[in-house]
Amino acid sequence: MGQRWALRVARAYDGERFRRDGATVVVDGDRIAGVEPAAFSPPGDVPVTDLDGTLLPGLVDCHVHLVAAGAFPGAQGSLEWAGTADPASVDLVVTAALEDHVAAGVTTVRDLGDAGFRVLAHRGRHPERLPRVVAAGPPLTTPAGHCHFLGGAVDPDDPAALDRAVADRVERGVDLVKVMASGGFLTPGSDQLGAQFEVAPLRHLVDAAHTAGLRVVAHTHSVTGAEVALDAGVDGLEHFTCLAPGGVHAPAELLDRVASAGVTVDPTLGHDAARFPPVSQMPPHVLEMLTRIGITDRDAHFAQVARGSLRLREHGVRVVSGLDAGAMPAKPHGHLWRSVAALVEGGWPVDEALATATSAAADDCGVDAGRLAAGRLADLLVVDGDVTTDVAALGRPVAVWLGGVAVGT
Repeated sequence: MGQRWALRVARAYDGERFRRDGATVVVDGDRIAGVEPAAFSPPGDVPVTDLDGTLLPGLVDCHVHLVAAGAFPGAQGSLEWAGTADPASVDLVVTAALEDHVAAGVTTVRDLGDAGFRVLAHRGRHPERLPRVVAAGPPLTTPAGHCHFLGGAVDPDDPAALDRAVADRVERGVDLVKVMASGGFLTPGSDQLGAQFEVAPLRHLVDAAHTAGLRVVAHTHSVTGAEVALDAGVDGLEHFTCLAPGGVHAPAELLDRVASAGVTVDPTLGHDAARFPPVSQMPPHVLEMLTRIGITDRDAHFAQVARGSLRLREHGVRVVSGLDAGAMPAKPHGHLWRSVAALVEGGWPVDEALATATSAAADDCGVDAGRLAAGRLADLLVVDGDVTTDVAALGRPVAVWLGGVAVGT
């Protein structure tokens, strides 16, 4: 038993629903001991902190790149830079990213784009008041494939090499495996409209990871890549942009396949428009791809993508939220709230959108948090405002606790 204290807020979201009567959360050590209405009076020996705003579980970002600071390819702080930078420099970037996340109320992150397995050394830093980290290590990709510069390239035609790649990750103790099933915008020469692996080698990787007890999530920008990943038996689809020649569209039959397979989708929505350059100023290879798929109006494209996210809900797809933080300038660390806001913009009910970044996200990451419930980790966030009417209030943190310990005090 640790020291008991209580937090009382008139508005509260418990990870699944808004609590009509607010909440008084009793904390014992690093765990939640009980959740009562705001009118509840704890025993006299339990100190109570009263705050205005909305109380939520700490947020869980399911897709981050801690080794990068959001620079474009080639520049210092980019993913490409991280692949060749000295470990000490990369560690500084990781620490700064973690600090940005926790200051924003993101108490757990899932890293899906490591370089040299550096992120693994940053797990378990929550006693330093830094977020909990779930880490995949460098993503597996094809030679010269998307993010090959992070060190995860493997020959898809060599079963022994595929086995070694998975075994190396198992030996290092990763929490899951990430594979690049399609090309990506940040890697010149990769094919965003196709698939990087055939079904057989990708299934070989997935089976090896599953045998070791590890889940596999796949980077899939293209419809073709998503179909191959599903055929191979992956557990999660990252981005799931559904690019095809001529535009962006998820076929209904593909959505039904995803839902029936129980595969999780992280659409990596949300961005800071102020940090996004005009389309004309994009790197040449990115501009060429945008032209191929007919994206000429950036804002209209993102609005379409947000509206398209509602189809995931309509087809019963399990959705979690991750920003893709660190991958590019418009995706800063600590801005997961933008992913939730994009879902709401697309037509999602606020409570369901919030679940993608709390309860559903925590479950998908295997973390015992994400809910205001007895026995859960006391990762807590209070934001300034009423989230039911102003989802942007998520971007205005008032106070954060990690395992019952106040952050920033």
